Amino acid sequence: MDSELAVLAASGATTLVSLMVTDSWTHARELVGRYLSRTGANPDTFDDLQDTRTRLLAADATERERTARELSRQYGDRLRRLAEADDGRGEALRALLTSLLQLSASATDSWRRVDNRISGGVQHGPVVQSGTVTGLTFHVDHVDRQ
Repeated sequence: MDSELAVLAASGATTLVSLMVTDSWTHARELVGRYLSRTGANPDTFDDLQDTRTRLLAADATERERTARELSRQYGDRLRRLAEADDGRGEALRALLTSLLQLSASATDSWRRVDNRISGGVQHGPVVQSGTVTGLTFHVDHVDRQ
């Protein structure tokens, strides 16, 4: 079972670190933060996760991969130790990993190619293309140019 927990923990940590650079980060941080802090061991868990993300984003392009590997290893060890202390079967860790993988898949799906075209004549002003826009206000200065 130890090897299965190690694989689950490593996968969870790798997925967590990959989510740090996506728009899904806030949700991922909440999921992992709740998992890590459910024993009450560290009240600063959410801040630690945010600091970890800041460290990853601050790394330049050449260091980012090495930093991501290091962070994945650290969180993998932490997740594995907690799963071993929890129930030894990794049920909670497996549920966390499932949630993170779903979040990761939705983050990946949200980046689709968009190709907008305007046809039907000449447009003499701004053109806004969107699915749903609410609460939008345009302020136009009418300057008399004569």
